Amino acid sequence: MSDPQAPILANLLGLTSATLPAFENLKAAAQTALRDKVVVDARVSSSAVETNQYAAHSFAWLATYVEALRQMHNWADRLNADDKFGELEQLLLQIAFGEYLAQILGGIPMSQGEIARLQDISAGLALASNDAIATLTQTGNSEAARARLCVLMVERQGASTYGATGLDDDLEMVRDQFRRFADDKVVPFAHEWHLKDELIPMAIIEEMAELGVFGLTIPEEYGGFGFPKAAMCVVSEELSRGYIGVGSLGTRSEIAAELILCGGTEEQKQKWLPMISSGETLPTAVFTEPNTGSDLGSLRTRAVKDGDDYVVTGNKTWITHAARTHVMTLLARTDPATSNYAGLSMFLAEKTPGSVDDPFPTSGMSGGEIEVLGYRGMKEYELGFDGFKVKGENLLGGVEGQGFKQLMQTFESARIQTAARAIGVAQSAMEIAQKYAEGRKQFGKAIIEFPRVSSKLAMMAVEIMVARQLTYHSAREKDEGRRCDLEAGMAKLLGARVAWAAADNGLQIHGGNGFALEYPISRVLCDARILNIFEGAAEIQATVIARRLLETGHN
Repeated sequence: MSDPQAPILANLLGLTSATLPAFENLKAAAQTALRDKVVVDARVSSSAVETNQYAAHSFAWLATYVEALRQMHNWADRLNADDKFGELEQLLLQIAFGEYLAQILGGIPMSQGEIARLQDISAGLALASNDAIATLTQTGNSEAARARLCVLMVERQGASTYGATGLDDDLEMVRDQFRRFADDKVVPFAHEWHLKDELIPMAIIEEMAELGVFGLTIPEEYGGFGFPKAAMCVVSEELSRGYIGVGSLGTRSEIAAELILCGGTEEQKQKWLPMISSGETLPTAVFTEPNTGSDLGSLRTRAVKDGDDYVVTGNKTWITHAARTHVMTLLARTDPATSNYAGLSMFLAEKTPGSVDDPFPTSGMSGGEIEVLGYRGMKEYELGFDGFKVKGENLLGGVEGQGFKQLMQTFESARIQTAARAIGVAQSAMEIAQKYAEGRKQFGKAIIEFPRVSSKLAMMAVEIMVARQLTYHSAREKDEGRRCDLEAGMAKLLGARVAWAAADNGLQIHGGNGFALEYPISRVLCDARILNIFEGAAEIQATVIARRLLETGHN
């Protein structure tokens, strides 16, 4: 492979810093323009947002790009202060700004065939250019810069990350531990689990429990490790790099623990959190119903008081890892007079773990498997409840009608964790594609030497770091006790797109072989596709981001 010495732009940090005020001014102008369309009587109108949905979603993506670039600059600034801002890191920053600036000016891809352009928000909206913007747009993401970045990536083959992450040494030690676990216990077997559509072996789950995965962020007084959300990100990245199913095993525990910590009674915390932390109790989340999707206010599953306890009747769908678990965080309607969020309650519904032959032995519940393209290893199920009993003491918080509020409190952590899973999947796609490109010979040389191949790999590395820094920022906000649903939503929105792009380009690098089931990149493509759907589909996520930014006084 050729080794062009792409010059790093002079005063790179000065250039990136100089663009930030222009970004903020553009975002503010877009915010004002959109508010004029959707604010009615000093309130954001849901119907007006729906009418102007394309503009609202374009604004959400613009704001996400602005925040992502700000966090990339902050990352680079910290590295520079610590004398860790090397050539590879500088290229990541330079290319990220060059590419994302060009996309802001020309169009941000929301999905295939849907491009967010400034004129979609307001006909007169424009980014006021300055010398820094002109320099970065014209020369930041050059072919020479991408080629040089790919050379450095080859030199660092096998490194845990391409570029310093900016995390402290303790968290990088955590990364190394879980990277070794994934490489030894997950990567060699993940593709076979996928092809055979097998459950992840219990031995893997038991080892994960011993490593502390399920109690990672649970406070020490409840049997956990009390680690920050950044640790959750690192662990989720590395496990999902091995196999998204393994990385997602911790999601159910994270959701259940967050629900109990935020909304449970002290007795419920003392009882359930130590068992979840140790892996003795495996939870699953039971929220979605047929024909409701993201419209949780329309849930129809009923929980009727029967003495001190409750009897549940209804149907749920897309329930992950339902058969082998011990407890369900179950959302049901306790007030039949309501048809909105107000009448929903959350339960810690106990069940007996099933087997392959009898997946749902608990009285009052039944289930059937949903066959899926990817995201296997835990299996998806439809569940039916008919006379299913839940102890009254397992009403979360001990008060009815709090279920939706309690669930909303978990979305920050769940979306941060999902963004980290997306980074892991993208990292997997990049590593698989790079290894293939180095070994595959065509026309007398390794295909990594062709510019279109090396450029794909370089852009994977760039976008992974962009998504990573946005995710770490949301985790830090959460750890500091600040509301971060906006930041977490942005991280999830961007991370999911980055994972899909990496997997798609990774398969393209494989050519026809990528379409063969025997090659792991085919699995990664299937796994990456779900990330744009669960924990808030991209369209729902964009609406949430736009509405939050349009709230009066939010900047």
